Amino acid sequence: MKQIWKILLVCMVYIGLFSSVNAQQNQQDYLWLDSMHTNVVSSVGSTAVWFDNFFALEDFPTDTPANGEARIRLGWEPRSRDLNEFETRFKVRFKLPKLKNRVDVILSDYDDEQADSSLNVLQNQSYPEQNRFSLALRWKSTPDSGFSHRLGIGRKLQVFAKSRYRNFHQLSPKTSFRWETAAYIYSKDGFGAEVTGQFGYDFSDSDLFRFNNHFYFRDRTNDWFWQHNWQNLKQLDADTALISGLYLEGNSQPNYRIEEYLISTRWRKNALREWLFFELEPFVMWRRNEGFSASYGIALRVEGYFSKY
Repeated sequence: MKQIWKILLVCMVYIGLFSSVNAQQNQQDYLWLDSMHTNVVSSVGSTAVWFDNFFALEDFPTDTPANGEARIRLGWEPRSRDLNEFETRFKVRFKLPKLKNRVDVILSDYDDEQADSSLNVLQNQSYPEQNRFSLALRWKSTPDSGFSHRLGIGRKLQVFAKSRYRNFHQLSPKTSFRWETAAYIYSKDGFGAEVTGQFGYDFSDSDLFRFNNHFYFRDRTNDWFWQHNWQNLKQLDADTALISGLYLEGNSQPNYRIEEYLISTRWRKNALREWLFFELEPFVMWRRNEGFSASYGIALRVEGYFSKY
């Protein structure tokens, strides 16, 4: 089955690359994409209406229709020593206006406490991918509040609760700082906490530097997991971006040390449709359990966003 997905993924990326060369691509081509998009949006929208009616507060009038949005990503990230690194991710969010726009339902097949690292192969492997599914109800005291709270199931159907606070500071016209902190508890894995900080500097309207730091404590293993990365984001044109970076991660046990790191350059292209994105990312990776011997690879990804609005 994975071999079929790999073939389809390579074909899709090839189509995206070809369309980027042919700038006059006719919108009447690839009509099957429009059909797929319509079907997914319809399914997500009808589910949003069901959730909105199920959780509705009595006598709360609203002119805003319930809406859902989905993000689906397929990726193949082969490298020397491991040609079968395959990634599928989806995240679906349902907005519920009948709950005063304070509550969302979030369905995801990955644990979003992870920092948004460059590659699936560079990430904490304590929880296998098949154990990351979660379904949660998220609410805020007001729609624009920095505080949010979740209650749901995840990690092999454990009940969990999580609270998070996010904030953003514009330090100067070119410099910004984002940070967030969170605490959570799982019925079996116990307590956890995380802290994230992101420093950003705008070199120009099309050139951005970011320095990201992510730490989180795991009660189950009584240690801290950390990630640091430096990124340069360059917008080549209205539809194309280039993201180059150095990524490091490690644990606090037996001491604070690097477990793996990589360098990569990601080419990201919006092609064929406004909701469809293609990525090509060559990388070099070093892991402690592989003697920090260089492993070379390339990532191919297709990502779609599905929403009526």
